[in-house]
Amino acid sequence: MKRPNIIFILTDDQGYWSLGCAGNKEIRTPHIDSLARTGVRFENFFCASPVCSPARASLLTGRIPSQHGILDWLRVGNGDSKADSTDIEYLEGMTGYTELLSQNGYICGQSGKWHMGCTSRPQKGYSHWFTTTGGSGTYHDAPAYRGTQRVETKGYLTDVITDDALSFIDECCEEHKDQPFYLNLAYTAPHSPHVDQHKEEYVKYYYDNCTFSDVRQDPRSAWSLKHPIDIQYSETFCSKEREYLTMRDLLSGYYAAVQGVDDGVGRILDKLEERGIRDNTLVVYMSDNGFSCGQHGIWGKGNCTTPLNLFDTCVKVPCIFNCPGYIKEGVVSASLMSAYDFMPTLLDLVDIENPDSAGLPGKSFADTLFTGRENNYHESIMVFDEYGPARMVRTKEWKYIHRYPEGPNELYDLVHDPEELFNLLNENRYFYYGPRFIEEKAQEMKQDMERWFDTYADPERDGKGEPVFGRGQLCKLAFGAHGTQAFYPMVQVEYTRK
Repeated sequence: MKRPNIIFILTDDQGYWSLGCAGNKEIRTPHIDSLARTGVRFENFFCASPVCSPARASLLTGRIPSQHGILDWLRVGNGDSKADSTDIEYLEGMTGYTELLSQNGYICGQSGKWHMGCTSRPQKGYSHWFTTTGGSGTYHDAPAYRGTQRVETKGYLTDVITDDALSFIDECCEEHKDQPFYLNLAYTAPHSPHVDQHKEEYVKYYYDNCTFSDVRQDPRSAWSLKHPIDIQYSETFCSKEREYLTMRDLLSGYYAAVQGVDDGVGRILDKLEERGIRDNTLVVYMSDNGFSCGQHGIWGKGNCTTPLNLFDTCVKVPCIFNCPGYIKEGVVSASLMSAYDFMPTLLDLVDIENPDSAGLPGKSFADTLFTGRENNYHESIMVFDEYGPARMVRTKEWKYIHRYPEGPNELYDLVHDPEELFNLLNENRYFYYGPRFIEEKAQEMKQDMERWFDTYADPERDGKGEPVFGRGQLCKLAFGAHGTQAFYPMVQVEYTRK
């Protein structure tokens, strides 16, 4: 088989639980579900950080955030508005897999969200560049960059991004027939704003017909921000006639946004069939990070709480690989996988070497894609996650979270408490485990975690000692020594309704 075309569909803030194929009985995602049914779906795939910019940078470079230095969402340096006129290439000098694809004959196209700095010009091997500005915003008539030209789009943004992707596929089929293509189809959905932004017929359907019983609603968390960021953002963009937002409003918008993505996936698959290239195109579906819609009593991702959180609803993401006749069909894998495994797997599938692989933590899981067999790719059968000074190590049975310098720390027994409701370092559950077992288990996992991060973290970019509050990164860490204000300080109010 010649090298396949690759379409990487990346959504924004999508919880692993928000697909029909993952067990959600009310959300309508038939096209994504078909990818899962005829491909390989991973039940335990984790992002590298529960917020968009560092998570995306880890997918692109194979580096953990404490290697590439993007530790929070990028507030400054995107060049997406007059208020942010500076373009910062945060990943300058770091190899992205798209550069390796381009060097090996792939035509690379970007359609949708970037949010890794320097939005206003193509980079990392891309020749086609249609990129939304910043990290989020309106879903209607949104600004974007086409090449180096700033443009104002018309219509519903999810459809606009899909339209551009379809044009890129047509161009490749007509003008570059002898070359494979790579498409980064990066939707902004279902990122907030969630209310009064999505297709009315979808919103109405969910509002009128859904119980939302697949979204566990827990009592409000004591860690939840007084006014969660994503709810504030929804209020900024929703109808001025609304006095307040209900959970039904928010959930209906979230589900509608996901269904809009599913429509786009269906159009992409139809185009591949129309062009006769479906059997030679690898389609990957994933999200940058997860999202909690009431689970754990929070609304949002890692930065919707103080302290920053690493709940599975925020760090576990949907992940599907599909290529008819090339990848196994109908497989659901429970293996623990991480975003830092994505780059080596993708390059392995197309037989391209990464000269920097020796210093990276990821391992290819191509064997599971070909055979459907479960494999333990990581020596300790662990995955790791980080968000600034908060770090996580997770096995199938246990999860430990450590926050530098003084906690609070968490330990969960995932066998008996898969929903992470009881922190064994706080709860009076010694009668079941015994105090020595709890202390020893926490210490053992902490040592494994620190050993791993010490192996891969760059001391100049290490998030362990940085004041990351979830309010945005302001510059490259390399611009100054530790202690420079590289991160926006903690504030309660982010957005103002006008």
